[in-house]
Amino acid sequence: MARDDNELGSFLRSRRERIDAASAGVVDSTRRRVKGLRREELALLAGVSPSYYTRLEQGRDRNPSREILEALARVLRLGDTERAYLWSLAMPPLPRTAPPAQTVRLGVLHLLERWSDLPAFVVNPRRDVLAATPLAGRVNPAWAPGHNLVEFTFLDPRARRTYPEWSEIAVQAVAGLRATAATRPAEVDDLVETLRTRSDTFRSLWDSHDVYDRVIGQKRLDVEGLGTLSLNYETFPLTGPEGHVLYVYFPDPDSPADQALRALARGPRD
Repeated sequence: MARDDNELGSFLRSRRERIDAASAGVVDSTRRRVKGLRREELALLAGVSPSYYTRLEQGRDRNPSREILEALARVLRLGDTERAYLWSLAMPPLPRTAPPAQTVRLGVLHLLERWSDLPAFVVNPRRDVLAATPLAGRVNPAWAPGHNLVEFTFLDPRARRTYPEWSEIAVQAVAGLRATAATRPAEVDDLVETLRTRSDTFRSLWDSHDVYDRVIGQKRLDVEGLGTLSLNYETFPLTGPEGHVLYVYFPDPDSPADQALRALARGPRD
């Protein structure tokens, strides 16, 4: 199965192993043979009994209180996205009664039609591209409807040419997908299982349990005929139960990327 039977325990263990014992205030005169904090050390710092924390990490207790979750998050130095992920693992979402719609709202489609000079697209929680501006697919083949952003990154040989910083993009893609998996497991589990089977790199990154979500930033892309372009991006979650997200990429004003995109938008379409 794509999902670990003990996701909460696996996540806690992975975060515990990354904490430097000395920086956490643990004094140990012995030669340490374990990564990060020991279970009993984390339990002491969080104010819970070692036996209870052991049961929690082993999956024999899956209902920690709010106070315990907050204490563990503090000691483990979780960021906002990691903290939300921890909460979602401890309190799994209710099963959905019907699959979410894959149709993008008409108003959003009208917006995409008007943004002829920008690469923009809408994805569902699986990262399937559902709709896009014509320019999007010409800048990056993964941004065209019918493609999946994560599958492209790990399974399409064009990805390593498209993304000069492919390794960084791969890490971000997996960390973001894991953040989604905790709250919408039914929609991403089959994708995760496929990628774990077909990509050793994806499987290794997934098993590291890193979780964060980049909602703004900059990405460099190698665009055929134009060279490498640096584009900023913003993401906009669309209201509604579908979990759709709008991505908009844009260059700095009067930059080489700005001029290149304008030329590409004016050029003949495929």
